[in-house]
Amino acid sequence: MKVLVTGANGQLGKDMVLLLLQKGHEVQACGRTELDITSQEQCMRIMAAFHPDVVIHCAAFTAVDAAEDDIDKAYQVNAGGTRNIAVAAEKAGAKLVYISTDYVFDGQSMLPYREYDNTDPQGVYGKSKRAGELLAQTLSSRYFIVRTSWVYGMHGNNFVKTMLRLGQEKPLVQVVHDQKGSPTYTMDLAGFLLQLIQTEKYGIYHASNSGECTWFEFAQAIFEEAQQVGLTITAQLEPCTTAQFPRPAPRPANSVMDHVSIRTNGFHDLRHWRAGLKYFIHLLNKPVSE
Repeated sequence: MKVLVTGANGQLGKDMVLLLLQKGHEVQACGRTELDITSQEQCMRIMAAFHPDVVIHCAAFTAVDAAEDDIDKAYQVNAGGTRNIAVAAEKAGAKLVYISTDYVFDGQSMLPYREYDNTDPQGVYGKSKRAGELLAQTLSSRYFIVRTSWVYGMHGNNFVKTMLRLGQEKPLVQVVHDQKGSPTYTMDLAGFLLQLIQTEKYGIYHASNSGECTWFEFAQAIFEEAQQVGLTITAQLEPCTTAQFPRPAPRPANSVMDHVSIRTNGFHDLRHWRAGLKYFIHLLNKPVSE
């Protein structure tokens, strides 16, 4: 297959490109310098030249707090950019995968969110990503919308890397204990996307590693797994509330998503978040010769 990946220098994008190449697919990896998704002309030109079978749209404005101040930029990238990619992909006859987020929900449900539950984003980031979903649905005849959460991987900054650093530098680390969700390892998500694009089972999917935890419980697990690979963790962990760390953008109290579409369409679900974390930390700290 010929696959074009936007946001190819991001956490998910890099792992997606690596996996596709490993599996023998022809890939056009487009970072910001190769493709400005806010330029419709550029999207059309690059898509027409490569003529992909699938477009995996990972590029996004993901700075949740910054989006509250730069509303136009968030919508220009997450809505307008997605429109440009969707129109160009449709013209090229390509399937479209749009990577979305748990932030399209209000985060107040007592239950995990299902794919076709009503959305109600609370912040600019979530609203702009929901706008992207609507444009993908409207403008593409063959789309997969894949919502994920709490993503971490080998490339770029993320919660796992931050906790590992703080755990070795600080005497005390406070982490919120009143927000729950499902951590998602980028390679596990990429593996699911690879399954998905080889089908015509279009629609909305929730894809995160299985199980759930709070950020505090996630940090506890990171410290435990780090010690298992021989890292010295000196920090003491302390739970705190969201109210103790006010941020410009509202955070969902519940980001847990039910994987109904994965189950009902016969796909393999992603492994438990703790197994993904264990593998990642081993990979992050293994000797070069291994």
